[in-house]
Amino acid sequence: MNTGRRILLGRVAGAFGVRGELKLLSWTEPRDALFRYQPWILRSGDTEREVTGVRGRDTGKAVIATFPGVDTRELAEAMNGTEIWVPRDRLPPPAPGEYYWVDLEGLKVETTDGVALGTVSHLFETGANDVMVVSGERERLIPFVSGQYITSVDFDAGKVVVDWDPDF
Repeated sequence: MNTGRRILLGRVAGAFGVRGELKLLSWTEPRDALFRYQPWILRSGDTEREVTGVRGRDTGKAVIATFPGVDTRELAEAMNGTEIWVPRDRLPPPAPGEYYWVDLEGLKVETTDGVALGTVSHLFETGANDVMVVSGERERLIPFVSGQYITSVDFDAGKVVVDWDPDF
């Protein structure tokens, strides 16, 4: 099993019907692109296993999947909450100006004046915009808005430059 950098692409949201189908939450765009990145690493608690051959479809309301060996509602219900991870190297390169969040994690963050704020801990979605969490001498939440707060992302230099007041 690949133990390199991984990306969380989805989660099992529950059983669908009585034949073992599952509802999935997918964070890919489009949602059913999730099926292109197999094999998946399924994580539930401390347990991980690799699975391939998952088939599915986007019904418009939900992403529905059929997993090999899961053919009853009871088996499907037991998978509720299972996370779907893939090795980072299975994903295509992002388009110019786009980033996978996992690639930003660990980069140094500094202001346009060169003041070090810390490193990118993680990002999360708020609905209005994505937020970058910067861990340093204290935690900062910086809206991930390119051109307004995010001035540049330089993977070669390992840093993100932000237009942000270091006292905020």
